[in-house]
Amino acid sequence: MTTTTPGTPNWVDLASPDVGRSTTFYSGLFGWDAEVQPEPEAGGYTMFRLHGKSVAGVGPIMAEGQPSAWTTYVATDDADDTTDRVTQAGGTVIMPPMDVMDYGRMAVFLDPTGAAFATWQAGTNPGGEVFNVPGALTWNELETPDVSAAKEFYGTVFGWIAQDDPMGPSTYTTFKLGERGIGGMMPLEATGMTGLPPHWMTYFAVEDTDDATARAAKLGGTVLAPPMDTPAGRMAALQDPTGASFSVIAGASSD
Repeated sequence: MTTTTPGTPNWVDLASPDVGRSTTFYSGLFGWDAEVQPEPEAGGYTMFRLHGKSVAGVGPIMAEGQPSAWTTYVATDDADDTTDRVTQAGGTVIMPPMDVMDYGRMAVFLDPTGAAFATWQAGTNPGGEVFNVPGALTWNELETPDVSAAKEFYGTVFGWIAQDDPMGPSTYTTFKLGERGIGGMMPLEATGMTGLPPHWMTYFAVEDTDDATARAAKLGGTVLAPPMDTPAGRMAALQDPTGASFSVIAGASSD
């Protein structure tokens, strides 16, 4: 069992209108094994594993009108205290802290710019067990129209320090916890993808971005942004068959 430092993204899961279809897609794309949780109260929640280690999850959409989307979870050692900080900093509580059996305690929020995220206080389930290898989570990036408000909010809630660097005509922000970069942010308009609301983009590492992009399309996905070289590696933005967006990247740093 691994423990992630509080304030660091430690899990991602997908809310899907068709868990079976999502499972087939991501298993084919990343080579994940799917393990449906046996407890009736788990509601069919499925763990994705890579070589036996948990990397992500998928569960059914729980509310009418809820979009298919990946959610980024940030590790906390006290979900209730984090919820207080979120509200004090101007965020909105979508789901107050709740125990997920003995696995852990979670809560779901909207930041002041409208992007959803969650927190995870580990119990018997630590969250992700492997990161930064092909088929696993490697980066989380906030794409928002109000980077200034986001800097203030996440700095207050998690103690993140925002480091800005030029990125062509725009600016890329790296969120740091201490000296470690744990996430990023860019203006929504700079992504070049129209029609998307503010959101946290989930990046999965792959061996070959072009191959993964072609495989995703063959499995029924959509290419939102074709493979391109960036300072961080070669990346592409994709959409799965149920409408959830995510990105893949090869050559990303494991730091």
